[in-house]
Amino acid sequence: MDEAEKLLRKRTKKDRDRILETLKAIREGRLEGLRVKKLSGLALYRVRVGDVRIQFSIDRETQCGIIESVRLRDEGTYR
Repeated sequence: MDEAEKLLRKRTKKDRDRILETLKAIREGRLEGLRVKKLSGLALYRVRVGDVRIQFSIDRETQCGIIESVRLRDEGTYR
């Protein structure tokens, strides 16, 4: 079981559904309305869903998102 699966299991159904819907939108390249922020100094972006941060990169050819990590926001999230 990876870290993202473990995190999702601990969330409420409502939060889990929001996170999964956001992950699907990122993978399909539907970023409008997601409040995407570019991480400084990196080729990564992040989206906040409650207290969960989704970090991803964008494939330039397909314009689809590649999920890098799904983590709770804490001091080590962006390291």
